[in-house]
Amino acid sequence: MQQVQEFGNASSKTVLIQMADDHDLEGMQSEITAIREMTGADFLLRIFKVRSWNEDLSPWEAPAVFGKEGFGAGAAKTLEEVLKSCADQDKTYYVGGYSLAGLFALWSAYQTDVFSGVAAASPSIWYPKFLDYMKTHNINCQRVYLSLGDKEAKTRNQVMATVAERISEASTLLQSQNVNCTLEWNEGNHFRDPDLRTAKAFAWLLNAEKHLP
Repeated sequence: MQQVQEFGNASSKTVLIQMADDHDLEGMQSEITAIREMTGADFLLRIFKVRSWNEDLSPWEAPAVFGKEGFGAGAAKTLEEVLKSCADQDKTYYVGGYSLAGLFALWSAYQTDVFSGVAAASPSIWYPKFLDYMKTHNINCQRVYLSLGDKEAKTRNQVMATVAERISEASTLLQSQNVNCTLEWNEGNHFRDPDLRTAKAFAWLLNAEKHLP
């Protein structure tokens, strides 16, 4: 992991946690603006910049799906670092991210009950054996936002082509477990509007929070 960057109100009771790389950071201001426009909420966005995307965010080792770089098993170590920043029990924490960071966010909620919700935008839910993991474990939060681009499954890569089927199954599974889960379909492929898609994910959680009894 590299440095932690914070945006927004440092004293806010609501903390959004996101794993990001350089590309994500380029769109961070537009993401923050969009969240504010969609919610009007006060929040702190805490960004953990990831050193090695395929290593630091992967829950277990898996062979390369595209290119030559396989996936490590560094998610547990990454989560350990993240949880050190979540010690204040007076605050509400949400974890989210895009692509493999979205998968990491979803996986994290199975490891701890610190997070009140998950914002998984276009998560890499095609990840080998991840859906099987969901079927045999219980998530520790009550709100999960999932999204996917409507063209993301249109790929020649046989593993990644399963993403639409798997995210639909994951949504149905979580709903059957009485989790408040929504699945939103966005226009375009995986690389379209990641900042806006992530903003919509966090915004859904924040707006859901307003309606809690």
